[in-house]
Amino acid sequence: MSSQNEKTNYTYILKCADGTFYCGWTNNLEKRLAAHNAGTASKYTSPRRPVELIYTERFATKQEAMSREYRIKQLTRQQKIDLISNKSS
Repeated sequence: MSSQNEKTNYTYILKCADGTFYCGWTNNLEKRLAAHNAGTASKYTSPRRPVELIYTERFATKQEAMSREYRIKQLTRQQKIDLISNKSS
């Protein structure tokens, strides 16, 4: 029962070609992933292509997704690896 104006918001983690992680948020995962791989979405990911989507979380609001992005960015690399591993198990 969602209206046309309601969008799902996502916090996501990408694995870059150099093995580093990138965390962001979007309301259109396919379009955002394509932009990252085209080199137009982020200064960080542009030279680290191709990127692979390895983790997502869904949120009802942009604010929730942005807040979660901020919290994930505060994690250590190992904590991010643990988060990704726990989600897929």
